[in-house]
Amino acid sequence: MSAHQHYNLLLVLLSYVISVLGSFTALQLAVLIPLARTSQQRIAAVLAAGAAMGVGAIWAMHFIAMLACDMGMPVSYDPLLTALSAVIAFAACSLGLSIASSGAFSWAKLAAAGICMGLGVTSMHYLGMAAVIMGAYTSYDMNLVATSMLIAIVASVVALWLAFNLRGPLQMIGSALVMGLAVCGMHYTGMAAFNIDENGGQAPAGVAGGMRGDNLGATIFVVTLVLLIGALIIHYKRQQRRAAISI
Repeated sequence: MSAHQHYNLLLVLLSYVISVLGSFTALQLAVLIPLARTSQQRIAAVLAAGAAMGVGAIWAMHFIAMLACDMGMPVSYDPLLTALSAVIAFAACSLGLSIASSGAFSWAKLAAAGICMGLGVTSMHYLGMAAVIMGAYTSYDMNLVATSMLIAIVASVVALWLAFNLRGPLQMIGSALVMGLAVCGMHYTGMAAFNIDENGGQAPAGVAGGMRGDNLGATIFVVTLVLLIGALIIHYKRQQRRAAISI
C-alpha cells in the first residue's frame, strides 16, 4: 500500500464487530445442520449458516474495511463485481459447510472443505479489490497474497471445526471473537499486498458511475447488523418452539 493511505478507525472497528457477529450467527445456525431430518432441512440449514458466514462475517467485513481505507484519491466500486464477490463468499462458505458436515467426520474431509472455503474467500477478497475504480495503476506483492490465502484456508478449517464441535454459548462467543480476528487478519494482509502507482491523479470516467458515498460503510454495517440480529431472533424462537413441543 502507498504511504499516503490511511484508515478510518471507526469503520475498522465496525468491520471487526460485524465479522464477530456474523461468525457467532453462523455458529448458532450451523448447529441445525447435523440435526436436520430431511435433505430440504439440511440444505436450508447449510445455506442459512453459509449466508451468515459468507455474507455477514466475511463479505460485509471486507467491504466495510475497504471503505475504511482512504486511498488519497477519488475511489468507487464496480457494482457488478462487488455483488459477484458477495455471491462467491456465500457459495464458498455454503460449500465448505456442506462438505464438512456430510457423513462421518474425518480430518481429510475437514481439510478439503477448509481449502475449498479458503480459496473461495480469497477469490472474494481479490475480486472485491478488482472492483475498485481509481485513477492509478495497481499491483500486488505476491508473497503477501500467498500469506493472505494461507490465513484464509487456516481460518476456514478452524471455523468449520468450531461449527460442528462447539455447542456452549460462551464457547461460541469466544470462538466468534477469534474468528473475527482471523477474518480481519486475512483482509488486512491482503490490503497490505495492494500497491498503488498514481496515474497523474486523474480519476477514470468509471469512478463517477461506481458505488461510493461517505456513509456507505456505516449503511452496510447497519443493514447487515439488522439482518444478522433478525436471523438470531428467528433461530432462538424456533428453538423455543421445538423445546416446548418436546416437553
